[in-house]
Amino acid sequence: MQSCLFCLGRFHNLLPCSGYRETMPRSRKRLAGPAGQDKKGPAGKRMKTKNPGEASTRVENSSPQKTSALKECEKNLSRYWLMKSEPESRLEKGVDVKFSIEDLKAQPKQTACWDGVRNYQARNFLRAMKLEEEAFFYHSNCKEPGIAGLVKIVKEAYPDHTQFEKSNPYYDPSSKRDNPKWSMVDVQFVRMMKRFIPLAELKTHHQAHKATGGPLKNMALFTLQRLSVQPLTQEEFDFILSLEEKESS
Repeated sequence: MQSCLFCLGRFHNLLPCSGYRETMPRSRKRLAGPAGQDKKGPAGKRMKTKNPGEASTRVENSSPQKTSALKECEKNLSRYWLMKSEPESRLEKGVDVKFSIEDLKAQPKQTACWDGVRNYQARNFLRAMKLEEEAFFYHSNCKEPGIAGLVKIVKEAYPDHTQFEKSNPYYDPSSKRDNPKWSMVDVQFVRMMKRFIPLAELKTHHQAHKATGGPLKNMALFTLQRLSVQPLTQEEFDFILSLEEKESS
């Protein structure tokens, strides 16, 4: 599975996901950068995006302890998410990290592990996820970025096997099996959006809401742009769902 911008990763063999590679759901190719970084650029699957609204921003490179952003997320009981993945082919150390929502739908049980996240803040968001929570599947680092569909969490955080695989683009030699740095979750396809919600449309609402105090005024897609895993408030989630019923602005 692909991620984007800052903390992406990939999906591997999609099995019952309960261990390392041999027993895991197929990896989603997502954007992932070196440890402590979450951007996947034109060559990596992090989104070094040139798209408006996805410019790079400084992201907290915290210790394995909870970041202030995660604490804020928990305080506000954020139980909705946005997860970025690259729908177009891009090689990362010779491996194609492409993973679109259509790729997820094609997996056994339409399930895959969200691996390859190499940013502490994004990793902590993964660790905060609970079973059955919903996330928008966001296509990133592509011609038209935006929200393509909905997924749900079907397995809570556990060690990301790719950190131990020397041949994997997301291998981290500093991570130890008895104390792994990186985590992943399993996600399952729920449905496609009734219509694709492009980044440009979300940005228009974000800018308007900053002035009016609307739902998207503080949306992480624009305030934590380089993170491939982002929390959403109930208000943000509901507003974005309401856009499905409206014509593109």
